[in-house]
Amino acid sequence: MELLLLVGRTVLLYLVIVLIFRLMGKREIGELSILDLVVFLMIAEIAVMAIEDTESPLLNNFLPMATLTVLQIGFAVWALKNQHIRRILDGRASIIIENGQIREREMKKQRYNFNDLLIQLREKDISNIEDVEFAILETSGKLSVIKKDQGVKSLTLPLILDGIIQFDHLERSGKDLPWLQKEMGKRGYSSFEKISYCSFNQGKFYIDEKDIETH
Repeated sequence: MELLLLVGRTVLLYLVIVLIFRLMGKREIGELSILDLVVFLMIAEIAVMAIEDTESPLLNNFLPMATLTVLQIGFAVWALKNQHIRRILDGRASIIIENGQIREREMKKQRYNFNDLLIQLREKDISNIEDVEFAILETSGKLSVIKKDQGVKSLTLPLILDGIIQFDHLERSGKDLPWLQKEMGKRGYSSFEKISYCSFNQGKFYIDEKDIETH
């Protein structure tokens, strides 16, 4: 009877955790943010305790799981609406190699050493740093690499994301707010609220408008 109870609790908790992960959204393990990872580890620990302690009512375990789920989803929705919260929770991508030059200060800032860099470059079949035009350390910890032989002369950075101006990207591109306002005005945009994504590279704009919400 006790063995049957153990199997039943395990199956039930398995189904609950699968449901929780589905509610949290589809993301690869390597793309999990710090918040996602913390929540997943805590839920996993609660599940293990629930399976081992057969005397404890499952409700005592489901309640903290539900609390963590609501907390994670709430923060995720908040981050979608607020760029500053998103940066606090997920951080921001860092350029480790720019125009073929290693940015040691940025590596030190991110506590990212040369062994990490070389390992991740080798995983992408790159043995010579000289072949790299840009290497970007994403918020997930993955390294995105653009090779020199891909014909990319400059890194494309978003100037507007979800209606919000990316001032650091604007500055890196050598542009300013009056320039952006003037260029958007030429294209019929008096404000940036309707723009979902806007980038500028090699004299060309890419603009994507937000989807029209229907109720």
